[in-house]
Amino acid sequence: MLWSTGFIGARLGLPHAEPLTFLLLRYAAVISFMTLVSMISRAPWPAAARDWFHIGVAGLLVHGVYLGGVFIAISKGLPAGVASLVVGVQPLLTAVAAGWLLGEKVIRRQWIGLLLGFLGVGLVVFGKVGAGFGVQALLPAIVALLGITAGTLYQKRYCPSFDWRTGSVAQFLPTALATWLLAFLTESFRIEWVGEFYFALGWLVLVLSIGAISLLNWLIRHSDAVNVASLFYLVPPCTALFAWVLFRDSFSGIALFGMALAVWGVYLARK
Repeated sequence: MLWSTGFIGARLGLPHAEPLTFLLLRYAAVISFMTLVSMISRAPWPAAARDWFHIGVAGLLVHGVYLGGVFIAISKGLPAGVASLVVGVQPLLTAVAAGWLLGEKVIRRQWIGLLLGFLGVGLVVFGKVGAGFGVQALLPAIVALLGITAGTLYQKRYCPSFDWRTGSVAQFLPTALATWLLAFLTESFRIEWVGEFYFALGWLVLVLSIGAISLLNWLIRHSDAVNVASLFYLVPPCTALFAWVLFRDSFSGIALFGMALAVWGVYLARK
């Protein structure tokens, strides 16, 4: 539910800032806040350079590549429904790679659940796909899909356990550096400091980058990759529900059926 509220920040914030500039400010705020929290609480920092490296790579993939790809795709005109559908392939992609990289066995019941979940996501975003976008808008969403999938698998294999406070700093430092470099080359760092932007930034920092990401790290540490990835099928249904409540976006009977199918698929996909 927390993860699905990310559309609030994107919807309110992107009209007032370029996508990478917006994300860079978000990352800087998270680093500053979590460094202060770590110092006050005396949280343990990663012990070795190898730990910093693995946590940083996982963060760069999960945050930098995934969020950067989604924000750029939406800013280039990709409908949110299409972005949800593209990123929705992640649980299936994770299941395919989990056996090869992590040695996790995916049973037939889980495969059925994963396929039903993807079908449910397709029904939820049906009618919101729209047209009028090109490859330049679709490609960043595909990159985002590969980033979140690779990041989840990488973290599960190389750094499944780390302190959530100092780990956030270790994850967001390389992400911020890479985002700054790309923004420096492609954007003008334009920001309109209005009320909507302040709210969007605060929401994305506190609720998403600290709250939801901390929970995701906990899930990766305590569960297998397929179980964690299957939960992402619930994001588009929750997003559609929030959009209906907050912005009066249309919500059809087909979407309601798709939501039920996605929930059923997640139930079957989880061991």
